[in-house]
Amino acid sequence: MDSINIMTLISLVFLGIIVVALFKTAQIVPQRSAYIVERLGRYARTLDAGFHILIPFIDRVAYRQTLKEEAIDVPQQQCITRDNISVSVDGVLYLQVVDPHAASYGIANYHFATASLAQTTLRSVVGQIELDKTFEERSKINEEVVKALDEAANPWGVKVLRYEIADIVVPTTITDALEQQMRAERERRAVVARSEGQRQEQINVSEGEKIQIINISEAQKQKQINEAEGKAREIQMLADATALGIERIATAINIPGGREAVSLRIAEQYVREFGNLAKTNNTMILPAELSNIGGAVAGLAEVLNTARAGRE
Repeated sequence: MDSINIMTLISLVFLGIIVVALFKTAQIVPQRSAYIVERLGRYARTLDAGFHILIPFIDRVAYRQTLKEEAIDVPQQQCITRDNISVSVDGVLYLQVVDPHAASYGIANYHFATASLAQTTLRSVVGQIELDKTFEERSKINEEVVKALDEAANPWGVKVLRYEIADIVVPTTITDALEQQMRAERERRAVVARSEGQRQEQINVSEGEKIQIINISEAQKQKQINEAEGKAREIQMLADATALGIERIATAINIPGGREAVSLRIAEQYVREFGNLAKTNNTMILPAELSNIGGAVAGLAEVLNTARAGRE
């Protein structure tokens, strides 16, 4: 029985050794990971994702690096702006291991190193910007931090992808002053807007009055033009009518019996006018030739003949 127990114990020991050897020999690397293998304390190779066989008790996995993008919280810190205002700033740093060998042997802890370097770089960048610009130029601050960190982390086999400011905390006194400043700025804008509205209103009223005056003057001008054209037309029509009447009289004179009719008409008018003159005046001066009405009519007829001859 004792020999059987000893053999069983030895078998169990060998079995345990085999299990440990298999555990040390077979190595499965997950996707997006890299294992650093050391052989007798020195770097041997880098294992990619998949199944690998190691030499038991000689090879060992010294470092396990993830190739995924990592997010590291950068603790809140105090920064002094260019105008000597203290603000608290915290953020998130995004990085990725691109060289597992350098990330394992280039630095002891790249997480701590990049977070500390992000804090110092952030203080330097914020120190070059005034308080009012820190809120407006967050993207610029992020770019400056990423640029500085990427250059410093390159020997560590780490690629800094981006940095995002999570929050900027300003002292209460400064916050109150900023609120008062913003309130004053809003009031100033409101005053400017009202003045601009009043100015535009006055411009619109003056433009309306100007257009009204122009319209009235144009109407008066058109009225005067129309009246002048009407008067000119009236004078022209009267002149045409007079000329037509004279022409018809001249034509009537030339027909047979026309001169006798004219002489008779002249004599009638002559007598009528003297009759009217005798009715309106107590005293009347008569021409010497009144007794010879025929001679007067003949004289007037001669005048008509002279005028007709001159026209011809």
